[in-house]
Amino acid sequence: VFDTIEAKDWVKASLEDLVPVAAGRFVVHGQHDRHRIPPNKLGIEIEAALAFGTGHHGTTRGCLLLLDHVLKAYQPRRVLDLGTGTGVLGIAAAKALHGKVLASDIDPPSVKVAEENAWLNGAGHLVDVIRATGFAAPRFAADGPFDLVLANILANPLRQLAGPMAQHLASSAQVILSGLLTHQAPAVIAAYRARGLVPLRHLKIEG
Repeated sequence: VFDTIEAKDWVKASLEDLVPVAAGRFVVHGQHDRHRIPPNKLGIEIEAALAFGTGHHGTTRGCLLLLDHVLKAYQPRRVLDLGTGTGVLGIAAAKALHGKVLASDIDPPSVKVAEENAWLNGAGHLVDVIRATGFAAPRFAADGPFDLVLANILANPLRQLAGPMAQHLASSAQVILSGLLTHQAPAVIAAYRARGLVPLRHLKIEG
């Protein structure tokens, strides 16, 4: 069946269907919801783009919930957002702490998107985005050891990075890992246990 439909901006229309995502003190939202963020919340404006992380996925929301929980009792000085995507987690940490965050990604478009989003959210002077594979770049040694690492990537890279990450952690560091399916968690936890890290909390969201 063929029909004529109205001409409209379909990208804009689909973005308007993305409702704000609340996670503790954080609310991730698009430009169209900028005016709806309560004054007692930290708004993070992210548009859907070629990089991962609008806050609508359970892995991103889980990281934000755990970040909010961790920051209630812990004030890290050196923060790393590994595999930053849109920059949402690095921006959240920078805004909550009013402090510097190093963010990295293997993907050049993600680095560009994360930088743009940091400036859009008034955190461009706090979030330093670099392109890097794993912990290969010299900046990790220069900016570390880290008190808090956020890594929302995938199960296999998380397991492979357990050793290098442990070498870049301060003695009392906390690590938030995400991006894996529920059945993959035991293997990831075991990899970090083997490096002396003890699991404190485990959130399961949407599988």
